[in-house]
Amino acid sequence: MGVKWGRYILKTNDFIKATAKILVIEDDASISELICMNLEAAGYKTTAIMDGDAAEAFLRQTGREEIALALVDVMLPGKDGFSLMEDLQKAEIPVIYLTAKDDVISKVHGLKAGAEDYIVKPFEVLELLVRMEKVLKRTGRARTRIQVRDVIIDLKEHSVTKGGEKVSLKPMEYELLVTLASSKNVAFSREELLNRIWGCDYMGETRTVDVHIGQLRKKLDFYDVIRTISKTGYRLEDLD
Repeated sequence: MGVKWGRYILKTNDFIKATAKILVIEDDASISELICMNLEAAGYKTTAIMDGDAAEAFLRQTGREEIALALVDVMLPGKDGFSLMEDLQKAEIPVIYLTAKDDVISKVHGLKAGAEDYIVKPFEVLELLVRMEKVLKRTGRARTRIQVRDVIIDLKEHSVTKGGEKVSLKPMEYELLVTLASSKNVAFSREELLNRIWGCDYMGETRTVDVHIGQLRKKLDFYDVIRTISKTGYRLEDLD
């Protein structure tokens, strides 16, 4: 298996409001299915293709307005992932390679060819989501709004509304909400949240996370949305 799912167990029956379409070009059916399932649970829409020739044919009929990002395996039947780069660039689709080829020459080749990132299997789903968000922001394709039930997070305005009414959040409360909502149904440990939001140099306790989670639950009525994961941390579940 090329993906480490660990504690990130997502529910397949969640109804997800897609925000960006991700092209997954991966010939291993089990890996492709897991990637797509987890990306859709995190709020993306996916299209899966199993070989390079089919991907080339698909790309002739699509363009940048349809696909926000492509996750591409290097070792594909038919046209390989490196050879697909020209077709992806013509379609103006940014690329992240997901591959078992971990040698330096392959990494350099992929990045020099134009890939935005190069991730070696096995990888954690959270790592993939974070790297995807960075590429989408860098290429101007990041989502500008995230919706969870009747709560809308406007990422451009740095504002939050619930049922059309503005909700006042402190800066760290807002950052915590965005982090959880950007990776719906993914479990974060308290330490991960501290490092991502407060920074690696923060000297406070993980209790800080608990306090801010409590405030978010209260202000947004998210008592059944932000779940406590035993011995781990928290997960925002979008079950609508």
